[in-house]
Amino acid sequence: MSLAVTQTLSIKTKELPELDIDLIQRLIPHRAPMLMVERLTNVVVGESAIGIKKVSSDDWYFQGHFPKKPVMPGVMIIEALAQTAAALAMYTLDLYDKEKLVYFMGIDEARFRKMVTPGDVLHLEVTKTHRRGPVWRFKGIAKVNGEVVAEAIKTAMISDD
Repeated sequence: MSLAVTQTLSIKTKELPELDIDLIQRLIPHRAPMLMVERLTNVVVGESAIGIKKVSSDDWYFQGHFPKKPVMPGVMIIEALAQTAAALAMYTLDLYDKEKLVYFMGIDEARFRKMVTPGDVLHLEVTKTHRRGPVWRFKGIAKVNGEVVAEAIKTAMISDD
């Protein structure tokens, strides 16, 4: 790899931070088994991020959601997108360890395209489309292996606990 390419990658890494699970837990209150995002990558402050969720056969919802053919419930995919968006909003506002919560206000245009099963890795792409005061609106697209599995538009509000 040339020096110019290495420097470009280094610059991009600095501009697009990654948040690990410890940082995410300082931003949003969710904990196992409801924490649905393990890492945020490609974070563009105030604009977008990609959440990562490794889907495991040990995830609690597989016990009762089609146990003979486990499929991740669509509402859990939407929840994972919402948690990714919430972590991005809180990170943008530097609200670590604060008594703030991000509440759902609406879900629009939800579509489910393909099944998500144990072993899949969800890439949860969220992009802010609008913000007015404490209210944020995000377009979310969930992908597995580059293919869209679900999408939705979510509106949420940051509020005191």
